[in-house]
Amino acid sequence: MAAPTVETCHVACCANRTPNVVSWSRGGTIAFGTCNSVALYDPKDRRVVAVLNGHTGRVSAVQWVHREDCGRESHLVSGGSDNRLILWEAQNGKFNLSVECKGHTGPICAVDAIYTEDSKILVATSASDSTVRLWLCNPAKEVKCLHTLSFGSGFMMDVSLALLPGSRVPILACGGDDSRVHLYVLSNGQLQKTLSLQGHEDWVRGVEWASTSGELLLASCSQDCLIRVWRLCAKSGTDARTEDDHTIIKMKENVFEVKERGEQAKLTVLAGHENWVYGVHWQPPFYIGGELQQPLKLLSASMDKTMILWAPEEGSGVWVEQVRVGEVGGNTLGFYGCQISPDGSMVVAHAFHGALHLWCKDQDKEGVWRPGVVISGHFNAVQDLSWDPEGEFIISVGSKDLHSQMNILIKSFGIFFTLQATWHEISRPQIHGYDMQCLAMVGRFQFVSGADEKVLRVFQAPRNFVENFANISGTSREKLLTSTDSANLPEGASTPALGLSNKAVFQGVPKTSEDEGQFNSLSDQYQESYFHALNLTAEPPPEDHLLQNTLWPEVQKLYGHGFEMFCLASDSSGKVVASACKASKAEHAAVLLWSTTTWRQLQALPCHTLTVTQMAFSPNAQLLLAVSRDRTWSLWKRDQPASESPEPQFSLHAYTGKDTAIHSRIIWSCDWSPDSKYFVTSSRDKKVIAWGPCTTGESENLVLQPEIKPCSSILDVGDAATAVAFCPVLCSGNSYLLAVGLECGRILLYRWSPGQEPAGGHDWSSCGETDTSQSHALAVKRLRWRPRAGRAGRDDNKKDGQTDRESVIEEESSWVQLASASADHSVKIFNINKQAL
Repeated sequence: MAAPTVETCHVACCANRTPNVVSWSRGGTIAFGTCNSVALYDPKDRRVVAVLNGHTGRVSAVQWVHREDCGRESHLVSGGSDNRLILWEAQNGKFNLSVECKGHTGPICAVDAIYTEDSKILVATSASDSTVRLWLCNPAKEVKCLHTLSFGSGFMMDVSLALLPGSRVPILACGGDDSRVHLYVLSNGQLQKTLSLQGHEDWVRGVEWASTSGELLLASCSQDCLIRVWRLCAKSGTDARTEDDHTIIKMKENVFEVKERGEQAKLTVLAGHENWVYGVHWQPPFYIGGELQQPLKLLSASMDKTMILWAPEEGSGVWVEQVRVGEVGGNTLGFYGCQISPDGSMVVAHAFHGALHLWCKDQDKEGVWRPGVVISGHFNAVQDLSWDPEGEFIISVGSKDLHSQMNILIKSFGIFFTLQATWHEISRPQIHGYDMQCLAMVGRFQFVSGADEKVLRVFQAPRNFVENFANISGTSREKLLTSTDSANLPEGASTPALGLSNKAVFQGVPKTSEDEGQFNSLSDQYQESYFHALNLTAEPPPEDHLLQNTLWPEVQKLYGHGFEMFCLASDSSGKVVASACKASKAEHAAVLLWSTTTWRQLQALPCHTLTVTQMAFSPNAQLLLAVSRDRTWSLWKRDQPASESPEPQFSLHAYTGKDTAIHSRIIWSCDWSPDSKYFVTSSRDKKVIAWGPCTTGESENLVLQPEIKPCSSILDVGDAATAVAFCPVLCSGNSYLLAVGLECGRILLYRWSPGQEPAGGHDWSSCGETDTSQSHALAVKRLRWRPRAGRAGRDDNKKDGQTDRESVIEEESSWVQLASASADHSVKIFNINKQAL
């Protein structure tokens, strides 16, 4: 079987900021909504196994359709802000869109589904149009809206479906902003309201059914910080419990009866959280000896940053807190929802920022739970990314968050799953109050970043990161420290409570007892969350460490721009950084050059009249290309160094004007061929054009050409081309491999042969593209090829004495890797087989 042209190596993403967006299947797969997609994540292999694209708006609710035999699920439902409900069905090991339900006039906020007779699926949805709808989907992929419940000006925050014990009659629970839980029974085709459970004093945020011993248990949670467990049983049922039950710490229990239509509900109140409770989840049932067992364990998640596992005490039956896990400190705002693994050994919560938090039961110590490694990524649009010069890790920046962030992904910790290296976030060097827009690497352990502010910030890796990187990559620690100014490296960094800049933390500066007893100012009375050194050898850091203990110290601020930063670029030698900001006038559209040795501004390069959207230095560092919103490009050459001024200077070499410009819309992206002879531009007008030759001759004696013209036919890619990148490794016949990212999220691969006659359009040949499951859901913001051939994690981990080392190296040389950043909150890494092109 031939190797695929494009295969997905890694997907980094986060859950959406909505309460009902995560669901854990009996088969062990976690489904969660991320932007407009549904990601299927395997927590054991620690990787996304599939991405389901179908929604045109943010996915706000996800739920597996659990089978009654507790087997692996074959259906999944999702609702989104596009007002649509989608039923996904497993076919040949892959989930495909089966049924699409339209009817709501507002975003869907909660979904639940169960199987009824004849393998039909009953789905309940709640939306911000103040309605709850019941849908029936049959195996023939026909869908019908059975009932619509209107709540006037009220909203139902969550819905849950179950079957009444001893019958196949569905019962629906709705929790809403009227502080009540409403129960409906679907009998003889009619939806009848049976009970309205009162007791909560604020909005009901979550409801979930569980079936046990011929009874139904309903858990509800509310913004009144309480959880209520209701037991529904037959009218003849009795309860031996009396009102004399003892109260325990942070715990009270009240029992009362509501009799109507032959039903009765009995109540247990659980008080343990100190803030709004957003989610409740029962441990899934399982079969023992052919009998279905429902564990009486309930998990709750709250805005107080904790999850509590509740269970009744043996003997008394009083519900008590068994386990409490959560986060302390950091810039987080609590949990939106929670789930328990099928075997009860792991719990996961998703936070206000979208991050997943996982805890695993310690098998050796009873009652001890430890933070686990889980997928991480950006909480919103990813604006830019870059490989380190050696191609061993990726750094990316994201925007439009409460705290914009920068993530570093690194290859596997020597762990391989299905012969594929896994990727993990090992550092979050910067958390910023402004939307972050761009970055440029300056060597392996230093970068410059730009945000929606007028300042550029320079960051350097702390000693702790360099040491951990050496442990993970197998590189000599002394070698890495020698390549940096190790004598002045701080141990780490910490962020003041209200600061945008972080503070370096050095070794051997402890506070004395005298300092601790005296406060020089009011702010000194409040201790900051100080840095704690990490020792990464076999496991990546969990989310709480990423938030607080992986920052990089800020070493410099660069002032000079008049408006928000927009793009950055650095040359291959790491000596010069170019920056540009948003501009509506020529005076603000100038490109500024900075020296990385002194961090002084070298010069301003005025040419464009509107925002410079992207810049790129040629691989030989002799040319700087800039493209702009004014639909033109400019090319700057490095002047010969003068004896009185050794610092580099650039002068304008070529540019397009109104009469010579070919692009008719904004030019979004540009890149250089690996031999510095050609450059390519891509635009909103759907055109991709190669220009040159800029230089002639061999690498030793390159001669700059005086006139730069289009040297390719105009490639129409069918959609706005928002990103473009030349592969640094040439293809057969000295042709160039080019990746083009589109506004719709697809990535196209083309081979360009400069020797072909461009007039007929035969110089471009399409050689691959991402399919629906691989593509991004929104615009591709940035494409970056790995600087060298091979796949990270495979070409670096050769064992000593390996007999087939040469064949392995030869096989890896046929692969290249492409990283993409998108507005759909994700970073994706693709493996591309050059031999299959």
